[in-house]
Amino acid sequence: MNAPKAKLRLASRLARRTLTPRRAATIIGAYTIVVTLAGGILARIADPRDFHSLGISLWWALQTVTTVGYGDVVPRDASGRTIGAVVMLSGIGFLTVVTASVTAALIEGIRHRTRGGVGDELDSHFAEEISARLTAIEALLEERGARGRGS
Repeated sequence: MNAPKAKLRLASRLARRTLTPRRAATIIGAYTIVVTLAGGILARIADPRDFHSLGISLWWALQTVTTVGYGDVVPRDASGRTIGAVVMLSGIGFLTVVTASVTAALIEGIRHRTRGGVGDELDSHFAEEISARLTAIEALLEERGARGRGS
């Protein structure tokens, strides 16, 4: 199979379906798993002095992608650190997308619940309450200011 054709097919398949927060999180999650596994394998190959076995290098990649980083295994060579940087950025990106997806789902749920006009009623109620409180505060400040000027 030709690699450019396969990439083009994958891209067109991804573009056909609507990108939802859940779908984006799934894509980023799969990408993160691939980067974690590849990072662990590459770390073992690139830096065998620090990563004595595949298990240790995969453990390091998992620690790195989850941003835990116990420090029990640390790459010393530039190649190992470069691999670590890619794995770290993937983990940070994954956490960011998951957080954004959860936030988007919560906001969409609130929007869905308030479409019936309930949100507008609450907004006007809170606006009236805030306005009344501000008016009371202003009156109190004016009264204290007048007392201070009169003394």
